[in-house]
Amino acid sequence: MARFGGSRVAAAAVGASMLVTLAACTTPDPVVTGERPNSPTATSTPSRSAETDPAKLALDLSKLPGWTAPTAQGDGTFSRPILDTSGKVTWKVLDGANQVIKNYDPSQPVAFGDSSTYTKIPGVLTFRGNNYRDAPVYGTTDVSQKKLQVVWTQDTGDVYAEKSHWAGAGWTGQPLLVNWPTATKEAMGLSQAQIDDPNFVEVVYPVVDGNVYRLDLATGRQTKPPIQVGWAFKGTGSIDPRGYPLLYSGMGLNQNGDKTGTWRYRIFDLIQNKEVSGWDGSDPVAPRRGCSPVPACSPDWGAFDSSSLVNAATDTLIEPAENGLVYKVKLNAQFDPAAKTVSVSPEFTKLNYTTPESSRHGIESSAAAYRNLMYAGDNDGNIICWDATTLQVVWVHPSGDDTDATIVLEDDNGTPFLYTGNEMDKRGEGANGASHGPITIQKINGFTGKTVWQYQIDAVYNEAVNGGLMATPVLGTGEVSDLVFFNLAKTGSQKTGTLLALDRKTGTVVWKRALAHFGWSSPLILTGTDGHAYGIVGDSSGLLHLFNPNTGEDYSTLQLSQNIEASPAVYGNMLVVGTYAKKLYGIRIS
Repeated sequence: MARFGGSRVAAAAVGASMLVTLAACTTPDPVVTGERPNSPTATSTPSRSAETDPAKLALDLSKLPGWTAPTAQGDGTFSRPILDTSGKVTWKVLDGANQVIKNYDPSQPVAFGDSSTYTKIPGVLTFRGNNYRDAPVYGTTDVSQKKLQVVWTQDTGDVYAEKSHWAGAGWTGQPLLVNWPTATKEAMGLSQAQIDDPNFVEVVYPVVDGNVYRLDLATGRQTKPPIQVGWAFKGTGSIDPRGYPLLYSGMGLNQNGDKTGTWRYRIFDLIQNKEVSGWDGSDPVAPRRGCSPVPACSPDWGAFDSSSLVNAATDTLIEPAENGLVYKVKLNAQFDPAAKTVSVSPEFTKLNYTTPESSRHGIESSAAAYRNLMYAGDNDGNIICWDATTLQVVWVHPSGDDTDATIVLEDDNGTPFLYTGNEMDKRGEGANGASHGPITIQKINGFTGKTVWQYQIDAVYNEAVNGGLMATPVLGTGEVSDLVFFNLAKTGSQKTGTLLALDRKTGTVVWKRALAHFGWSSPLILTGTDGHAYGIVGDSSGLLHLFNPNTGEDYSTLQLSQNIEASPAVYGNMLVVGTYAKKLYGIRIS
C-alpha cells in the first residue's frame, strides 16, 4: 500500500537540477512487441447517451446477472457471499448521528449518466475527469512538432511528516483545469480580462505544502492568493461539476513537523477563497482503529486521498475514505451568481463494510461509477461494488493485494467493464514476507464482478514505495481504441518500471517497454488535431515522455527536476503537473 496514500520516494529521488525543453532519447528503453488482434480498421466517435435523470438511469439490482438478495444479520447488518471464496462481506449503513439505519431505502435514486454528461463545464474537474475516470485530457492537441516545453513554473513548499519528507505534489496530486462560466468568474471576482476571455482556464491545485494554488493556465500567474490550510493534500480535489465555485478536497497528512492537526475533509468557497464546511476523518464509527506495523497503519488514520464524485442531478457527493467508510453527502448546495454567494449544508450517510481480508481498512483509490453502481479498490485487496442509492454492497472481488490505483471504466454496449490492478504490498509484510511476487492486472465485468482476463508481471516489494500498479491506467482512443495502457512500478528491480499496452478484449500484450525509472504517475492519451493518438507519462527520475502509443517508443522527452509522482492533466496544448522539486509546471505540447 502507498502507506499514507503517497510515497516516501522524495528523499531518495534523483532529479535533474536544470530544465531541458527537449531531450532526445539517446538510449531508448527496450520495447517488446506482440500481436495486435483487434487493431481498429477505422475510427469513429462512439454514440453517447445524454440522459442525466437518475430515475431513468438507475439499474434494478435484482435484475443484474446472478443477483441474489443479501442476508439480514440483524440490527441493520447485512451480508452476501464474496466472489470465488467461502467468505462473506458484511455491511451496515449509518446516518449523520452515527445511528444504524436498519433498512436504508431512500426515495431519490442516485445514478450517474454517461461520462460525457458528468459536467457541462469544459475542463478536467476531478481525478481523471469524470465518473468513468477516463478523461484526464480536455480537447484536442496540436502535436505537429512532437515537443514538450516548460512555459511557466510556480514554487511550492514541503512538509515533514510520518518520519519522511513530502514535497511539491505527490500521489495522486492531479491539477484541476476549469473553464468557468462567465457568471462564476464574475462572482469570484476575477479580473475583467479573465471574465471577458472565453478561453481563460484556471488551474486549481491543492498540493503537499497545504496550499490550494489558483493560477492562469496560459501564464502561470496567480488568479487569487493561495488558500492556506497548513496540512498536506496528497490526493486530487474535485470542482463542483455544475460550475458552482466549490472545491472539495481532503487532508492527506495530519502532521507538519512537530505540529499535529485534526483529520478533515474540506469544502472551499472559491468566492471567499476559504474553507466553509467539511467533516472530521477521525470518525468514531470508522472501522480503521489501528493495526500493525506502526506507524504504517496508525490508529484513527483519517486521511482522504480519494477524489470525490458529485452527482449534479441529486446534489450528492460520494467520497470513500482511508478510515474505511464511504461517505454519501447531500450537499444542499446553493449558488447565487448575482449575489455572489455560494453555500453548502452537508447531510451524511455512511457505508461501513468488512470482509475476511479486512485488517487495514481504507480506500485510497477514487470511486468510478456506472449509473448507480460504484467501484473502488481498498487497502486489503478487495474490489468492491456498491449501490449509490441504498449503499448496499453488490459484490466483492478479491484482488490478492492492496489496490490503490483508481479503476477505469469502459461502457461496452451497455455493459460496464473495469480495468484494475494491484500492488506487491501485503504479501511482503513481516519477517516471512516475500521480497517480490506477481501483481495482477485484470479486466472485470462490472455487473457480476467476474474476471474477463488477467495479466501478471513480477514486482518488487518495498515497504515505503510500493511496486506494482499505483498509476491509474488509461484507455486508448481513436487509432489505439483497442488498447489499454499501464504504468507499472518496480518491475525487475527497485529502480525500474514497465510501460505496458494490452489488447482490451483479450489482455494480449501488444507491446511492453522496460523503463529505466519506475513511475507512479498516471499516463495520458492525447487526441491530436491530425487525428493520431499520442501518449505522455512521467517517471521517478523527473523525465516526461511523449511517446507513440502504437509502438511505445518516445518521440521526445522533457527532463524536469525530481520525481514526477503526481498525475498530470491536459487542456488543449497545455499540460500541468507538480514534482518533488517543490514546483508546479505549465508545459506546452507542440
